[in-house]
Amino acid sequence: MQELKSFLEIDLLNIGTYHIRVFTLLVAFLIILLTKFITWIIKKALFRKQKSNKVDGNTYALYQIIKYVIWIISIGLILETIGIKVTVLIAGSAALLVGVGLGLQQTFNDVISGIILLSERSIRVGDILEIDTDIVKIQNIGLRTSNGLNRDGISFIIPNSLITTNKVINWSHQSKQTRFKIAVGVAYGSDVDLVLKVLEESALNHPDISDKNAIEARFFDFGNSSLDFHLLFYSKNIFRIEKVKSDIRRIINQKFIDNNITVPFPQMDLHLKSDLTKGK
Repeated sequence: MQELKSFLEIDLLNIGTYHIRVFTLLVAFLIILLTKFITWIIKKALFRKQKSNKVDGNTYALYQIIKYVIWIISIGLILETIGIKVTVLIAGSAALLVGVGLGLQQTFNDVISGIILLSERSIRVGDILEIDTDIVKIQNIGLRTSNGLNRDGISFIIPNSLITTNKVINWSHQSKQTRFKIAVGVAYGSDVDLVLKVLEESALNHPDISDKNAIEARFFDFGNSSLDFHLLFYSKNIFRIEKVKSDIRRIINQKFIDNNITVPFPQMDLHLKSDLTKGK
């Protein structure tokens, strides 16, 4: 026992009045292990009823906040164990913290935004957002940044302040299905009723259309070189909606060919006026 006590009291580092002993490092290591164990237990308790492929946004936000609080407390305990008084450290470095705060203003802004996102739960894991014309599915919400996946399978690291301060459309906050629109023009002289029928039939043939009874084709306007129509439909496949639209456009194109409906291209008539003064 005496040998063990002597070993634990060996000084590894002396800085003024601070002495870092083997015992100090052991206690700090145990605090880290205990912190990880506690966060693991909390995670298991919160997510025990969740399916592996679907995580509830409220539960995830609560876990993230609890995890950050526990780690902050643990870091404070480690500093106290080493002999550094946290209160004295904060008070003595107030001026330094102001300077660091000015230099890391954007970082602190992202952190505060992360706390807002996790507490308000306005954005949740799995939500589909439109940020600066990009469509991303949120995979993770961190304290400073969030991770998202766009439609091309590219992972995005998004600063949280970008979500809280910019105009963001959350497609997932609407009903389970969202209405989308496909615009198409046909040549003047086309049978309008036939075009409306063909458009609605084209949407009916796609499996990702949610409400078949809500499909609607509208004669929208008289364009410069075409009769303009809109095809309106509902779909739950929000994230891959461009693929759905592409499939429906392909069906529309084939049905237009089968029914001899022409899709025009922009045309311009050029009138040449002869100079009557010539020859006089």
